[in-house]
Amino acid sequence: MSGTLNKVMLIGHLGDEIKIHFFEGGNCIGRFPLATNETYTNKQTGERVTNTDWHNIVVRNKAAEICEKYLSKGDKIYVEGRLKNRQWQGEDGNTRYTTEVHVQDFTFLTTKKESMANAQSSNQSSNQNQPQQGTSATTNKVNEPLGNNGPEEEDDLPF
Repeated sequence: MSGTLNKVMLIGHLGDEIKIHFFEGGNCIGRFPLATNETYTNKQTGERVTNTDWHNIVVRNKAAEICEKYLSKGDKIYVEGRLKNRQWQGEDGNTRYTTEVHVQDFTFLTTKKESMANAQSSNQSSNQNQPQQGTSATTNKVNEPLGNNGPEEEDDLPF
């Protein structure tokens, strides 16, 4: 095979908010760290070990704006892209190097906003007939008389 391939696929959690920088002409670039975990059991000690690797993620233009709008620290995302190495001169005069994943495709797996909305909607639906603060659901059910758990069947409600 004579071709080459530079492809990276990662599923991880954002380690920080997306930092976006706008350029003249309307283009922009967004950067954020992504954490991936490897978990295994140490055969000698039986202890669970988790190793975290950090990846520098770069998104451009419309993708950067979408990520900034919908993602926040801790959200889970799938990214697909290419590895790129970059070097620059630091303020101290030393040459610095970094490896980045330049994203070509991404999918939001979980977002905090989405998770919070789902949690609120499930709490609202499960708490509709329950008292608000200070009383647990199990305590309330124990104290209710049997057969009085909802509206009477003879009501002529259209819904």
